[in-house]
Amino acid sequence: MPINLKTSVVESREQRLGTIIGWDGKASDLSKESAYARGGCESKCGQKARRVCELNSPFTQGSVCSEQMVECQAGNVRDAVLIQHSPIGCGTGQVIYNSIYRNGLALRGLPVSNLHLISTNLGERDMVFGGVAKLERTIRDAWDRHHPKAIFIATSCATAIIGDDIESVAGQLETELGIPVIPLHCEGFKSKHWSTGFDATQHGILRQIVRKVPEKKQDDLVNVINLWGSDVFTPILAELGLRVNYVVDLATVEDLAQMSEAVATIGFCYTLSSYMAAALEQEFGVTEVKAPQPYGFAGTDAWLREIARVTNREGRAEDYIAREHARVQPRLEELRELLKGKKGYVSTGSAYAHGLIGVLRELGVEVDGSLVFHHDPVYDSQDPRQDSLAHLLDTYGEVPQFTVGNRQQYQFYALLQRVKPDFIIIRHNGLAPLAARLGIPAIPLGDEHHAVGYQGILNLGESILDVLAHKKFHQDLAAHVRLPYRKWWLEQDDPFVLARPAAE
Repeated sequence: MPINLKTSVVESREQRLGTIIGWDGKASDLSKESAYARGGCESKCGQKARRVCELNSPFTQGSVCSEQMVECQAGNVRDAVLIQHSPIGCGTGQVIYNSIYRNGLALRGLPVSNLHLISTNLGERDMVFGGVAKLERTIRDAWDRHHPKAIFIATSCATAIIGDDIESVAGQLETELGIPVIPLHCEGFKSKHWSTGFDATQHGILRQIVRKVPEKKQDDLVNVINLWGSDVFTPILAELGLRVNYVVDLATVEDLAQMSEAVATIGFCYTLSSYMAAALEQEFGVTEVKAPQPYGFAGTDAWLREIARVTNREGRAEDYIAREHARVQPRLEELRELLKGKKGYVSTGSAYAHGLIGVLRELGVEVDGSLVFHHDPVYDSQDPRQDSLAHLLDTYGEVPQFTVGNRQQYQFYALLQRVKPDFIIIRHNGLAPLAARLGIPAIPLGDEHHAVGYQGILNLGESILDVLAHKKFHQDLAAHVRLPYRKWWLEQDDPFVLARPAAE
Protein backbone atom coordinates (compact mmCIF):
# COMPACT_ATOMS: atom_id res chain seq x y z
CA MET A 1 0.00 0.00 0.00
CA PRO A 2 1.55 3.37 -0.98
CA ILE A 3 2.38 5.84 1.77
CA ASN A 4 0.13 8.90 1.66
CA LEU A 5 1.94 12.13 2.53
CA LYS A 6 -0.97 14.33 1.38
CA THR A 7 -2.73 13.91 4.70
CA SER A 8 -1.24 15.14 7.98
CA VAL A 9 -2.45 12.06 9.90
CA VAL A 10 -0.37 8.90 9.60
CA GLU A 11 -2.19 5.62 9.11
CA SER A 12 -1.83 3.42 12.18
CA ARG A 13 0.23 0.23 12.09
CA GLU A 14 -2.87 -1.89 12.67
CA GLN A 15 -4.45 -0.47 9.52
CA ARG A 16 -1.32 -0.30 7.40
CA LEU A 17 0.64 -3.40 8.40
CA GLY A 18 -1.74 -5.54 10.44
CA THR A 19 0.28 -5.11 13.65
CA ILE A 20 -0.67 -7.28 16.63
CA ILE A 21 0.28 -7.17 20.31
CA GLY A 22 -0.88 -10.58 21.54
CA TRP A 23 0.22 -14.00 20.26
CA ASP A 24 1.80 -17.17 21.64
CA GLY A 25 3.31 -20.22 19.95
CA LYS A 26 6.26 -21.24 17.80
CA ALA A 27 8.09 -18.63 15.74
CA SER A 28 7.54 -20.70 12.61
CA ASP A 29 3.78 -20.67 13.14
CA LEU A 30 3.78 -16.88 13.48
CA SER A 31 5.79 -16.62 10.28
CA LYS A 32 3.26 -18.81 8.45
CA GLU A 33 0.31 -16.80 9.76
CA SER A 34 2.07 -13.62 8.63
CA ALA A 35 2.44 -15.11 5.15
CA TYR A 36 -1.29 -15.84 5.12
CA ALA A 37 -1.99 -12.24 6.14
CA ARG A 38 0.26 -10.86 3.42
CA GLY A 39 -1.28 -13.04 0.75
CA GLY A 40 -4.89 -12.65 1.81
CA CYS A 41 -5.25 -16.40 2.30
CA GLU A 42 -7.24 -17.91 5.13
CA SER A 43 -5.31 -18.43 8.37
CA LYS A 44 -5.94 -21.19 10.88
CA CYS A 45 -8.44 -19.05 12.79
CA GLY A 46 -10.46 -18.33 9.66
CA GLN A 47 -9.43 -14.68 9.39
CA LYS A 48 -8.38 -13.27 6.05
CA ALA A 49 -6.41 -10.45 4.43
CA ARG A 50 -3.64 -8.84 6.49
CA ARG A 51 -4.88 -10.23 9.78
CA VAL A 52 -2.93 -12.49 12.12
CA CYS A 53 -4.87 -14.23 14.89
CA GLU A 54 -4.49 -12.04 17.98
CA LEU A 55 -4.98 -12.71 21.68
CA ASN A 56 -6.78 -9.78 23.30
CA SER A 57 -6.20 -9.72 27.04
CA PRO A 58 -8.87 -8.01 29.15
CA PHE A 59 -6.25 -6.57 31.51
CA THR A 60 -3.30 -4.28 30.84
CA GLN A 61 -0.75 -3.66 33.55
CA GLY A 62 1.19 -0.93 31.78
CA SER A 63 2.94 0.05 28.59
CA VAL A 64 3.88 3.15 26.63
CA CYS A 65 2.00 5.03 23.92
CA SER A 66 2.51 6.67 20.55
CA GLU A 67 2.96 10.11 22.08
CA GLN A 68 5.91 8.88 24.14
CA MET A 69 7.63 7.64 20.98
CA VAL A 70 7.14 11.09 19.42
CA GLU A 71 8.61 12.50 22.62
CA CYS A 72 11.76 10.39 22.22
CA GLN A 73 12.08 11.05 18.48
CA ALA A 74 10.96 14.57 17.60
CA GLY A 75 12.11 15.66 21.05
CA ASN A 76 15.62 14.50 20.18
CA VAL A 77 16.13 16.77 17.17
CA ARG A 78 18.92 19.00 18.42
CA ASP A 79 17.90 22.42 17.09
CA ALA A 80 14.14 21.95 17.28
CA VAL A 81 11.52 22.17 20.03
CA LEU A 82 8.77 19.65 20.77
CA ILE A 83 5.56 20.96 22.29
CA GLN A 84 3.38 18.35 23.97
CA HIS A 85 -0.15 19.67 23.66
CA SER A 86 -1.36 17.66 26.61
CA PRO A 87 -1.94 17.54 30.35
CA ILE A 88 1.31 17.69 32.31
CA GLY A 89 1.12 13.98 33.12
CA CYS A 90 1.91 13.13 29.49
CA GLY A 91 5.26 14.85 30.00
CA THR A 92 6.52 12.67 32.83
CA GLY A 93 8.76 10.85 30.35
CA GLN A 94 10.73 14.06 29.82
CA VAL A 95 12.92 13.25 32.83
CA ILE A 96 14.18 9.88 31.59
CA TYR A 97 14.31 11.00 27.96
CA ASN A 98 16.46 13.96 28.95
CA SER A 99 18.93 11.59 30.62
CA ILE A 100 18.97 9.33 27.55
CA TYR A 101 19.41 12.34 25.26
CA ARG A 102 22.38 13.66 27.23
CA ASN A 103 24.00 10.21 27.29
CA GLY A 104 23.42 9.84 23.56
CA LEU A 105 25.10 13.16 22.81
CA ALA A 106 28.08 12.13 24.93
CA LEU A 107 28.34 8.76 23.12
CA ARG A 108 28.48 10.58 19.78
CA GLY A 109 31.01 13.19 20.98
CA LEU A 110 28.46 15.99 20.55
CA PRO A 111 27.99 18.97 22.93
CA VAL A 112 25.87 17.79 25.86
CA SER A 113 22.70 19.77 26.47
CA ASN A 114 19.12 19.31 27.69
CA LEU A 115 16.07 18.52 25.64
CA HIS A 116 13.83 21.35 24.47
CA LEU A 117 10.41 19.95 25.41
CA ILE A 118 7.49 22.09 26.55
CA SER A 119 4.05 21.01 27.77
CA THR A 120 0.97 23.16 27.28
CA ASN A 121 -0.22 21.79 30.66
CA LEU A 122 -3.88 21.40 29.76
CA GLY A 123 -6.25 21.52 32.72
CA GLU A 124 -9.94 20.96 33.38
CA ARG A 125 -10.95 24.37 32.01
CA ASP A 126 -9.10 23.66 28.77
CA MET A 127 -10.91 20.35 28.43
CA VAL A 128 -14.19 22.27 28.46
CA PHE A 129 -13.32 25.39 26.47
CA GLY A 130 -10.44 24.13 24.33
CA GLY A 131 -6.70 24.65 24.44
CA VAL A 132 -5.99 26.42 21.14
CA ALA A 133 -5.08 29.75 22.74
CA LYS A 134 -2.72 28.01 25.15
CA LEU A 135 -1.07 26.16 22.27
CA GLU A 136 -0.55 29.38 20.31
CA ARG A 137 1.01 31.05 23.34
CA THR A 138 3.29 28.06 23.93
CA ILE A 139 4.55 28.10 20.33
CA ARG A 140 5.46 31.78 20.71
CA ASP A 141 7.17 31.03 24.03
CA ALA A 142 9.17 28.24 22.39
CA TRP A 143 10.32 30.65 19.68
CA ASP A 144 11.25 33.39 22.16
CA ARG A 145 13.21 31.02 24.42
CA HIS A 146 15.06 28.87 21.89
CA HIS A 147 14.73 30.31 18.35
CA PRO A 148 14.55 26.76 16.95
CA LYS A 149 14.86 25.73 13.32
CA ALA A 150 11.57 23.79 13.61
CA ILE A 151 8.76 23.28 16.13
CA PHE A 152 6.95 19.96 16.48
CA ILE A 153 3.52 19.68 18.11
CA ALA A 154 2.62 16.31 19.64
CA THR A 155 -1.09 15.71 20.12
CA SER A 156 -2.49 13.66 23.00
CA CYS A 157 -5.58 11.73 24.00
CA ALA A 158 -6.88 14.91 25.66
CA THR A 159 -6.53 17.08 22.56
CA ALA A 160 -8.23 14.43 20.43
CA ILE A 161 -11.17 14.47 22.84
CA ILE A 162 -11.33 18.29 22.77
CA GLY A 163 -10.99 18.43 19.01
CA ASP A 164 -8.54 21.36 18.97
CA ASP A 165 -7.80 22.70 15.47
CA ILE A 166 -4.05 22.18 15.71
CA GLU A 167 -3.57 22.34 11.94
CA SER A 168 -4.78 25.95 11.74
CA VAL A 169 -2.60 27.10 14.63
CA ALA A 170 0.46 25.38 13.14
CA GLY A 171 -0.15 26.90 9.70
CA GLN A 172 -0.64 30.38 11.07
CA LEU A 173 2.50 30.29 13.24
CA GLU A 174 4.60 28.68 10.49
CA THR A 175 3.83 31.67 8.23
CA GLU A 176 4.53 34.14 11.02
CA LEU A 177 7.79 32.60 12.32
CA GLY A 178 9.19 31.41 9.00
CA ILE A 179 10.10 27.91 10.24
CA PRO A 180 8.33 24.56 9.95
CA VAL A 181 5.65 24.14 12.63
CA ILE A 182 4.70 20.51 12.37
CA PRO A 183 1.61 18.83 13.88
CA LEU A 184 2.25 15.18 14.78
CA HIS A 185 -0.99 13.26 15.31
CA CYS A 186 -0.06 10.63 17.89
CA GLU A 187 -3.07 10.31 20.20
CA GLY A 188 -2.44 7.25 22.36
CA PHE A 189 -5.83 5.65 21.97
CA LYS A 190 -5.74 5.70 18.16
CA SER A 191 -3.22 2.88 17.98
CA LYS A 192 -2.74 -0.05 20.31
CA HIS A 193 1.00 -0.10 19.83
CA TRP A 194 3.53 2.63 20.49
CA SER A 195 5.49 2.05 17.25
CA THR A 196 2.87 4.11 15.39
CA GLY A 197 4.51 7.06 17.17
CA PHE A 198 7.72 6.45 15.19
CA ASP A 199 5.67 6.70 12.02
CA ALA A 200 3.89 9.88 13.15
CA THR A 201 7.20 11.69 13.73
CA GLN A 202 8.65 10.50 10.45
CA HIS A 203 5.45 11.42 8.59
CA GLY A 204 5.67 15.03 9.79
CA ILE A 205 9.36 15.27 8.90
CA LEU A 206 8.76 13.88 5.41
CA ARG A 207 5.92 16.31 4.79
CA GLN A 208 7.45 19.52 6.12
CA ILE A 209 11.23 19.27 6.54
CA VAL A 210 12.73 16.98 3.87
CA ARG A 211 13.64 18.99 0.77
CA LYS A 212 11.13 18.27 -1.98
CA VAL A 213 13.72 19.23 -4.60
CA PRO A 214 17.23 18.22 -3.51
CA GLU A 215 19.87 20.93 -3.84
CA LYS A 216 22.33 18.26 -4.98
CA LYS A 217 22.58 14.49 -4.97
CA GLN A 218 25.33 13.18 -2.66
CA ASP A 219 26.34 9.78 -4.00
CA ASP A 220 28.42 8.97 -0.88
CA LEU A 221 25.77 9.91 1.72
CA VAL A 222 23.65 7.22 3.41
CA ASN A 223 20.72 7.93 5.74
CA VAL A 224 20.93 5.80 8.88
CA ILE A 225 17.62 5.68 10.75
CA ASN A 226 18.53 5.07 14.36
CA LEU A 227 17.82 5.97 17.96
CA TRP A 228 20.50 7.46 20.22
CA GLY A 229 23.05 4.66 20.28
CA SER A 230 26.80 4.92 19.79
CA ASP A 231 28.31 5.73 16.40
CA VAL A 232 29.06 2.28 14.97
CA PHE A 233 27.88 2.99 11.44
CA THR A 234 30.45 5.66 10.56
CA PRO A 235 33.46 3.30 10.76
CA ILE A 236 31.57 0.46 9.05
CA LEU A 237 30.37 2.52 6.10
CA ALA A 238 33.65 4.39 5.86
CA GLU A 239 35.14 1.08 4.71
CA LEU A 240 32.93 1.44 1.64
CA GLY A 241 33.76 5.11 1.16
CA LEU A 242 30.36 6.25 2.45
CA ARG A 243 29.31 9.01 4.85
CA VAL A 244 26.58 8.68 7.48
CA ASN A 245 23.57 10.94 7.92
CA TYR A 246 22.09 9.91 11.29
CA VAL A 247 18.35 10.50 11.63
CA VAL A 248 16.02 11.07 13.48
CA ASP A 249 17.41 11.11 17.01
CA LEU A 250 20.30 13.52 17.70
CA ALA A 251 20.00 14.94 14.15
CA THR A 252 19.74 18.62 13.27
CA VAL A 253 16.94 20.01 11.12
CA GLU A 254 19.45 20.32 8.26
CA ASP A 255 20.35 16.61 8.65
CA LEU A 256 16.66 15.81 8.23
CA ALA A 257 16.25 18.17 5.28
CA GLN A 258 19.09 16.59 3.30
CA MET A 259 17.69 13.05 3.50
CA SER A 260 16.33 13.44 -0.04
CA GLU A 261 19.90 14.04 -1.27
CA ALA A 262 21.28 10.70 -0.04
CA VAL A 263 22.03 7.70 -2.22
CA ALA A 264 20.35 5.18 0.10
CA THR A 265 18.63 4.63 3.44
CA ILE A 266 19.42 1.92 5.99
CA GLY A 267 18.45 1.11 9.58
CA PHE A 268 19.37 -1.18 12.45
CA CYS A 269 15.74 -2.18 13.12
CA TYR A 270 12.90 -2.36 10.63
CA THR A 271 10.32 -1.55 13.31
CA LEU A 272 11.89 1.89 13.50
CA SER A 273 12.97 2.47 9.90
CA SER A 274 10.23 0.84 7.82
CA TYR A 275 8.01 3.89 7.29
CA MET A 276 10.58 6.58 6.60
CA ALA A 277 12.80 4.42 4.39
CA ALA A 278 9.87 3.34 2.22
CA ALA A 279 8.57 6.90 1.93
CA LEU A 280 12.00 8.28 1.00
CA GLU A 281 12.18 5.76 -1.84
CA GLN A 282 8.59 6.34 -2.97
CA GLU A 283 8.56 10.14 -2.82
CA PHE A 284 12.21 11.17 -3.29
CA GLY A 285 13.87 8.31 -5.15
CA VAL A 286 16.28 7.49 -2.31
CA THR A 287 16.87 3.74 -2.49
CA GLU A 288 15.88 1.73 0.59
CA VAL A 289 18.42 -1.01 1.20
CA LYS A 290 16.36 -4.20 1.27
CA ALA A 291 18.32 -6.91 3.04
CA PRO A 292 18.40 -8.71 6.38
CA GLN A 293 19.30 -6.55 9.36
CA PRO A 294 23.03 -6.25 10.26
CA TYR A 295 23.17 -8.92 12.98
CA GLY A 296 25.33 -12.02 12.94
CA PHE A 297 27.48 -13.10 10.02
CA ALA A 298 24.68 -13.94 7.59
CA GLY A 299 22.70 -10.76 8.20
CA THR A 300 25.69 -8.43 8.18
CA ASP A 301 27.18 -10.05 5.07
CA ALA A 302 23.93 -9.69 3.12
CA TRP A 303 23.34 -6.15 4.42
CA LEU A 304 26.82 -4.95 3.40
CA ARG A 305 26.61 -6.60 -0.01
CA GLU A 306 23.28 -4.94 -0.74
CA ILE A 307 24.59 -1.52 0.34
CA ALA A 308 27.60 -2.09 -1.89
CA ARG A 309 25.40 -3.12 -4.83
CA VAL A 310 23.20 -0.03 -4.46
CA THR A 311 26.21 2.30 -4.20
CA ASN A 312 28.47 0.48 -6.72
CA ARG A 313 31.13 -0.53 -4.17
CA GLU A 314 31.05 -4.33 -4.40
CA GLY A 315 34.81 -4.90 -4.35
CA ARG A 316 35.39 -2.83 -1.25
CA ALA A 317 32.60 -4.67 0.54
CA GLU A 318 34.05 -8.12 -0.14
CA ASP A 319 37.48 -7.05 1.14
CA TYR A 320 35.94 -5.67 4.33
CA ILE A 321 33.77 -8.75 4.91
CA ALA A 322 36.76 -11.09 4.58
CA ARG A 323 38.91 -9.01 6.94
CA GLU A 324 36.21 -8.78 9.58
CA HIS A 325 35.44 -12.50 9.52
CA ALA A 326 39.12 -13.23 10.09
CA ARG A 327 39.44 -10.60 12.81
CA VAL A 328 36.54 -11.69 15.02
CA GLN A 329 36.83 -15.45 14.58
CA PRO A 330 39.52 -16.18 17.24
CA ARG A 331 37.68 -14.35 20.04
CA LEU A 332 34.35 -15.74 18.86
CA GLU A 333 35.64 -19.29 19.30
CA GLU A 334 36.75 -18.43 22.84
CA LEU A 335 33.36 -16.92 23.65
CA ARG A 336 31.54 -19.95 22.28
CA GLU A 337 33.55 -22.19 24.60
CA LEU A 338 32.88 -19.95 27.61
CA LEU A 339 29.15 -19.75 26.86
CA LYS A 340 28.61 -23.40 26.01
CA GLY A 341 25.39 -24.68 27.60
CA LYS A 342 24.10 -21.23 28.54
CA LYS A 343 20.51 -20.32 27.80
CA GLY A 344 19.33 -16.80 26.95
CA TYR A 345 15.98 -15.07 26.53
CA VAL A 346 15.32 -11.94 24.43
CA SER A 347 12.67 -9.41 25.39
CA THR A 348 12.75 -6.38 23.11
CA GLY A 349 10.96 -4.80 20.17
CA SER A 350 10.02 -7.08 17.31
CA ALA A 351 12.59 -6.83 14.49
CA TYR A 352 15.34 -6.01 16.98
CA ALA A 353 14.64 -9.25 18.86
CA HIS A 354 14.93 -11.27 15.65
CA GLY A 355 18.42 -9.86 15.14
CA LEU A 356 19.55 -10.41 18.73
CA ILE A 357 18.41 -14.03 18.73
CA GLY A 358 20.56 -14.57 15.66
CA VAL A 359 23.60 -13.11 17.44
CA LEU A 360 23.00 -15.36 20.47
CA ARG A 361 22.86 -18.39 18.20
CA GLU A 362 26.17 -17.28 16.63
CA LEU A 363 27.63 -17.31 20.15
CA GLY A 364 26.40 -20.85 20.75
CA VAL A 365 23.84 -19.70 23.32
CA GLU A 366 20.57 -21.64 23.46
CA VAL A 367 17.46 -19.55 22.84
CA ASP A 368 14.26 -21.46 23.54
CA GLY A 369 12.02 -18.43 24.01
CA SER A 370 11.52 -14.75 23.32
CA LEU A 371 9.00 -12.02 24.07
CA VAL A 372 8.59 -9.35 21.39
CA PHE A 373 6.49 -6.31 22.18
CA HIS A 374 4.53 -6.36 18.92
CA HIS A 375 4.59 -8.04 15.54
CA ASP A 376 4.29 -6.55 12.05
CA PRO A 377 3.28 -9.24 9.52
CA VAL A 378 4.85 -7.08 6.82
CA TYR A 379 7.00 -3.95 6.63
CA ASP A 380 6.22 -0.98 4.40
CA SER A 381 8.43 -2.08 1.52
CA GLN A 382 6.66 -5.47 1.46
CA ASP A 383 9.97 -6.89 0.22
CA PRO A 384 10.65 -10.47 1.39
CA ARG A 385 14.34 -9.62 1.91
CA GLN A 386 13.25 -7.52 4.90
CA ASP A 387 11.27 -10.33 6.52
CA SER A 388 13.41 -10.44 9.66
CA LEU A 389 11.44 -13.28 11.27
CA ALA A 390 11.80 -15.48 8.17
CA HIS A 391 15.52 -14.68 8.04
CA LEU A 392 15.88 -15.77 11.67
CA LEU A 393 14.10 -19.06 11.02
CA ASP A 394 15.88 -19.81 7.74
CA THR A 395 19.33 -19.02 9.14
CA TYR A 396 19.21 -20.06 12.80
CA GLY A 397 16.21 -22.34 13.18
CA GLU A 398 13.11 -22.52 15.35
CA VAL A 399 12.29 -20.57 18.50
CA PRO A 400 9.80 -22.91 20.19
CA GLN A 401 8.40 -20.47 22.78
CA PHE A 402 7.79 -17.25 20.86
CA THR A 403 5.44 -14.70 22.39
CA VAL A 404 4.07 -11.35 21.30
CA GLY A 405 3.02 -9.22 24.26
CA ASN A 406 2.84 -5.56 25.12
CA ARG A 407 5.35 -5.44 28.00
CA GLN A 408 3.01 -6.95 30.57
CA GLN A 409 4.96 -7.84 33.70
CA TYR A 410 2.24 -10.12 35.07
CA GLN A 411 2.71 -12.38 32.01
CA PHE A 412 6.50 -12.40 32.23
CA TYR A 413 6.66 -14.83 35.16
CA ALA A 414 5.07 -17.72 33.23
CA LEU A 415 7.13 -16.94 30.13
CA LEU A 416 10.41 -17.22 32.05
CA GLN A 417 9.26 -20.32 33.92
CA ARG A 418 8.75 -22.08 30.59
CA VAL A 419 12.38 -21.84 29.53
CA LYS A 420 14.31 -20.97 32.75
CA PRO A 421 17.06 -18.91 31.08
CA ASP A 422 20.43 -18.10 32.61
CA PHE A 423 20.03 -14.44 31.58
CA ILE A 424 17.72 -12.17 29.63
CA ILE A 425 18.42 -9.39 27.14
CA ILE A 426 16.02 -6.51 27.50
CA ARG A 427 15.51 -3.04 26.04
CA HIS A 428 12.65 -1.67 28.14
CA ASN A 429 13.70 -2.19 31.71
CA GLY A 430 10.27 -2.41 33.33
CA LEU A 431 10.42 -6.20 33.03
CA ALA A 432 13.94 -6.60 34.43
CA PRO A 433 13.02 -6.34 38.16
CA LEU A 434 10.74 -9.37 37.96
CA ALA A 435 13.49 -11.40 36.31
CA ALA A 436 15.88 -10.33 39.06
CA ARG A 437 13.40 -11.57 41.67
CA LEU A 438 13.56 -14.96 39.95
CA GLY A 439 17.35 -15.00 40.14
CA ILE A 440 17.81 -14.14 36.46
CA PRO A 441 20.19 -11.29 35.61
CA ALA A 442 19.32 -8.90 32.77
CA ILE A 443 21.45 -7.20 30.13
CA PRO A 444 19.78 -3.81 29.59
CA LEU A 445 20.77 -2.69 26.08
CA GLY A 446 20.76 1.05 26.57
CA ASP A 447 22.99 1.34 23.51
CA GLU A 448 20.81 0.03 20.69
CA HIS A 449 23.81 -0.48 18.40
CA HIS A 450 25.73 -2.69 20.83
CA ALA A 451 25.13 -5.91 18.85
CA VAL A 452 25.30 -4.47 15.31
CA GLY A 453 27.75 -5.92 12.80
CA TYR A 454 30.70 -8.25 13.29
CA GLN A 455 32.03 -6.45 16.35
CA GLY A 456 28.52 -6.58 17.76
CA ILE A 457 28.72 -10.38 18.02
CA LEU A 458 31.75 -10.04 20.29
CA ASN A 459 30.22 -7.11 22.18
CA LEU A 460 27.16 -9.13 23.12
CA GLY A 461 29.24 -12.14 24.12
CA GLU A 462 31.37 -10.02 26.46
CA SER A 463 28.23 -8.48 27.98
CA ILE A 464 26.83 -11.95 28.68
CA LEU A 465 30.00 -12.93 30.50
CA ASP A 466 29.83 -9.72 32.54
CA VAL A 467 26.24 -10.26 33.62
CA LEU A 468 26.73 -13.95 34.42
CA ALA A 469 29.47 -12.92 36.84
CA HIS A 470 26.67 -11.36 38.95
CA LYS A 471 24.49 -14.47 38.95
CA LYS A 472 25.06 -15.17 42.66
CA PHE A 473 23.71 -11.74 43.62
CA HIS A 474 20.47 -12.43 41.77
CA GLN A 475 20.15 -15.88 43.29
CA ASP A 476 20.52 -14.37 46.77
CA LEU A 477 17.90 -11.77 45.86
CA ALA A 478 15.47 -14.46 44.71
CA ALA A 479 15.93 -16.34 47.98
CA HIS A 480 14.83 -13.35 50.05
CA VAL A 481 11.97 -11.72 48.14
CA ARG A 482 8.36 -12.61 47.43
CA LEU A 483 6.57 -12.07 44.15
CA PRO A 484 3.48 -9.79 44.22
CA TYR A 485 1.15 -12.42 42.73
CA ARG A 486 -1.29 -14.90 44.21
CA LYS A 487 -0.49 -18.60 44.30
CA TRP A 488 -3.20 -19.28 41.70
CA TRP A 489 -1.52 -17.03 39.17
CA LEU A 490 1.95 -18.43 39.83
CA GLU A 491 0.61 -21.91 39.08
CA GLN A 492 -0.59 -20.91 35.60
CA ASP A 493 1.62 -22.05 32.74
CA ASP A 494 -0.26 -19.99 30.14
CA PRO A 495 0.44 -16.23 30.38
CA PHE A 496 -2.59 -15.60 28.15
CA VAL A 497 -5.05 -17.62 30.19
CA LEU A 498 -7.15 -14.48 30.76
CA ALA A 499 -7.35 -13.91 26.99
CA ARG A 500 -8.39 -17.41 25.94
CA PRO A 501 -12.16 -17.05 26.42
CA ALA A 502 -12.13 -13.91 24.30
CA ALA A 503 -10.11 -15.68 21.61
CA GLU A 504 -12.52 -18.57 21.50
